[in-house]
Amino acid sequence: MKFRLLRRIFAWILGILLVHALAFFMMRTTRGGPFDDARALDPLVLQALEQRYGLDQPFLAQYGHALSGLLRGDFGPSLRYRDTQVSTLLADALPISLLLGGGALLIALLVGIPAGLYTARRAHALDGKMVYGGGTLLLALPNFVIAGLLLAVFSFQLKWLPPAGLGGLQNFLLPWLCLGLPLSAQILLLVRSKARQALASDAFRHATAEGLPPRIISRRYVLRPSLGPVLAFLGPASAAILTGSLVIEKVFALPGLGTFFVQAALSRDYTLALGVTVVYTALLGLCTLCADVLMARVDPRLEALS
Repeated sequence: MKFRLLRRIFAWILGILLVHALAFFMMRTTRGGPFDDARALDPLVLQALEQRYGLDQPFLAQYGHALSGLLRGDFGPSLRYRDTQVSTLLADALPISLLLGGGALLIALLVGIPAGLYTARRAHALDGKMVYGGGTLLLALPNFVIAGLLLAVFSFQLKWLPPAGLGGLQNFLLPWLCLGLPLSAQILLLVRSKARQALASDAFRHATAEGLPPRIISRRYVLRPSLGPVLAFLGPASAAILTGSLVIEKVFALPGLGTFFVQAALSRDYTLALGVTVVYTALLGLCTLCADVLMARVDPRLEALS
């Protein structure tokens, strides 16, 4: 287990370095620069700006400077937000994105797992089919469509929740639902499929015949094997939450990483775009690593195979 964990940590670090290098050279070789959209600048002023931010140096020298900054956790100054370090912007935006993604993932698990177990037990009943159909519908709807529906009902019609802005937890309820409900539908399908197999297994029938309490049977012979696909899905689910939050953060005016990523791309803010890309890569790799460790804990056979 320790060797496997060290190998995954090494692959995670290597992936961050590789993404950092690819993103750097892709951005620096793209036509246009951070000062092209500004009003006509005097050539001397433009030259002074390029010297200040090191844009007049060769590509390899710029990459070496960026790599050394990455190892120190310093991405340099932002080209759009003058006199502001990228690390400062990321430190302010990262907690918002983590709160948004963490809350959405919690809602997805709290809704998807019980719904999947319920539809597995009530697969041929009307209520089970209705829950399954609702999950399929949620899976087909984009999160921005769900956002529009929730805003129309809870913000503009009922006026229960604020439509946008950063405030208390009530400002995160609608974004959590927009990101969490589609993921809960995917978890429902995963749990339902595995739970139906568990309910038809010999182990479940044997435990039932021995007269074990229903709570123990459900936890040991139905819930535990159903969690394997869910844990395997947590890595891609975190990716879906982070990439989906780009749109949701804009819709609900939340100053998270997605907002800075879009603004950095539009304004060609090299340092900010590179910093957000590296943070996204690190978060995705960390979530995948944690999901892999949890899978080995739930199903020891995975550790034996590895």
